[in-house]
Amino acid sequence: MLQPFIHGFILALGLILPLGVQNVFVFNQGALQPRYSKVLPVVITASLCDTLLILLAVLGVSVLIITSFWMKMILIGGGFIFLLYMGWTTWNSKLSNEKEEMVHKFSLRNQVLFAASVSLLNPHAIMDTVGVIGTSSLKYQGEEKVIFAFACILVSWIWFLGLSLFGRISGKLDKSGRFLLGLNKISAFVMWGAAVYLVISLFS
Repeated sequence: MLQPFIHGFILALGLILPLGVQNVFVFNQGALQPRYSKVLPVVITASLCDTLLILLAVLGVSVLIITSFWMKMILIGGGFIFLLYMGWTTWNSKLSNEKEEMVHKFSLRNQVLFAASVSLLNPHAIMDTVGVIGTSSLKYQGEEKVIFAFACILVSWIWFLGLSLFGRISGKLDKSGRFLLGLNKISAFVMWGAAVYLVISLFS
């Protein structure tokens, strides 16, 4: 039973590591919020959304998405617009002198809504989670499939907790906010690149 756990853990870790809007948002909230308890709604929301996507993937929803041209069209089209907008928003963010304003902007409700949107409306999260994890889970049955799914879900919860803690440490060390600003610029390029890649993948 160790093999499906290791497989799921390594696979999920590889998918969640790349820089993207979901990771940047969790990291930034960790750096911006005055207390760590204020970041937990973001961590819990992002983790629950990933859990939902993983469960849908393992239960076979991935087959519907992968085999449906129109579902792919909807995901890629919506994802292209979403990534362009998020890249533009991230690029134009100014953190250095607006920390209190940013904290006020992301109230508890806004935190939860934004974390859910970057988790569930991100086409890469959907295609990676539903496509890659869903396809990989097909080799397992019964208890082994449960263990595989559990390992994938566990990675999400550990990752977002750790990422928010790292953001908090960085926020305390970097009072000027230059590091976060630089990270946002890089993330914006990644999002725009991902948007272009989505369009290319549609015609490939």
